[in-house]
Amino acid sequence: MSFINQIILGDCENVLNSLPENCVDLIVTSPPYADQRKNTYGGIKPDEYIDWFLPKAQAFYRVLKPKGTFILNIKERVVNGERHTYVIELILAMRSQGWLWTEEFIWHKKNSFPGKWPNRFRDNWERLLQFNKQKKFKMYQEAVMVPVGDWAKDRLAKLSATDRVRDESKVGSGFGKNISHWVNRKKVYPTNVLHMATECANQNHSAVFPVDLPSWFIKLFTEPNDVVLDPFIGSGTTAVAALQLGRRYVGIDTEAEYVDLCKERLSDLQIQLPIVAEKKSGI
Repeated sequence: MSFINQIILGDCENVLNSLPENCVDLIVTSPPYADQRKNTYGGIKPDEYIDWFLPKAQAFYRVLKPKGTFILNIKERVVNGERHTYVIELILAMRSQGWLWTEEFIWHKKNSFPGKWPNRFRDNWERLLQFNKQKKFKMYQEAVMVPVGDWAKDRLAKLSATDRVRDESKVGSGFGKNISHWVNRKKVYPTNVLHMATECANQNHSAVFPVDLPSWFIKLFTEPNDVVLDPFIGSGTTAVAALQLGRRYVGIDTEAEYVDLCKERLSDLQIQLPIVAEKKSGI
């Protein structure tokens, strides 16, 4: 298809109307936050954010495959000394739109510098909200396993009787665990807190996240040759991650300057990497 491995100039809401239904496997994006990136994208006021975003979310829903996933990187805005509720309101509005709010990941920014305001400290994290169209979706948890860590040396050295069976949670959460399953394991599953440094080189864009961030979700929710969409592509980081992992990409941005920047960045990368052939079936 002509939109595969393309960076497209335009408003994603309009561009996506020209794409077929159920054509992308994963959406990973970081739209302008409320009152942010005014010089780049004009800024959207917190009280107007829901009305601005929902039509775009509807377009995302249409192009996402039934077993696909949507990851939304977003952050609250402090207004008049308190956190605005637009992110919470957006989650509820998207649920009314038909989305399932399946999970929430936290991006812990390991290299944030200190700071404070009269009534709060500097944020050191951002939300990554996971939405799906149905309860059963593609997920490859083994692809993001991590080294077991030092905790295992002490915790697994002397196992109690309850450590050797599926011990149900004492608080009635329904969660059960068998600690002995992790003896001699080299890798374990991660938590939903992602410890990653921010991007220090801004790639000539006002807000760039590190390649490791979209890469993590691409590995978790897609297979090679799947299609990854970023409808607010910015400097092209999501497309770079997709290409490096053998996936195909679609990027959209309203600013011609950033579309050109993405194309140049990806052109340099494609010289270094083999081009992934399109699937013979499907798109």
